[in-house]
Amino acid sequence: MAQKTKVQAEAGKQDLLITREFDLPVELLFRAHVEPELIAQWMSNPHATAKILKFEAKKHGSYQLESTDAQCNVVFRSNGVIHEFSPNKKIIRTFELENAPFGVQLEVYEFESLTASTSKLKMHVIYESVVLRDQLLALPFAQGINMAHNRMQEILNNLNH
Repeated sequence: MAQKTKVQAEAGKQDLLITREFDLPVELLFRAHVEPELIAQWMSNPHATAKILKFEAKKHGSYQLESTDAQCNVVFRSNGVIHEFSPNKKIIRTFELENAPFGVQLEVYEFESLTASTSKLKMHVIYESVVLRDQLLALPFAQGINMAHNRMQEILNNLNH
């Protein structure tokens, strides 16, 4: 089955373009990216539970997320700063996976309304180097983001009905 989340990575470039269409109104898709309770739900999976340690959904706000396994061991922790915050339209933020060799990345999220009940998420992710981007792509990154987006769609479908 084809993945609904598309990850485009051009050889020799230090960025990714990620797109996904959702059967959700744009306002609900945006909420899934800024409400801590919703973020924790769709970022959790059968192997790890996400916890939002801090989330300031505003320009100059910051955030910190943590994911733990069934034994409560920290699997990863990430953080960043929000540089632009336009409700239902755009978020520009940094993202850093703590204690990992991937460096800080810049993420531009664009939210587009397609119809009253469908929307599109476009993510432009810029890495410090081609090498760092390619190291991340060597992991099951595309499968992971697709699974997270599938969970997001499912969770928000339940909210929307």
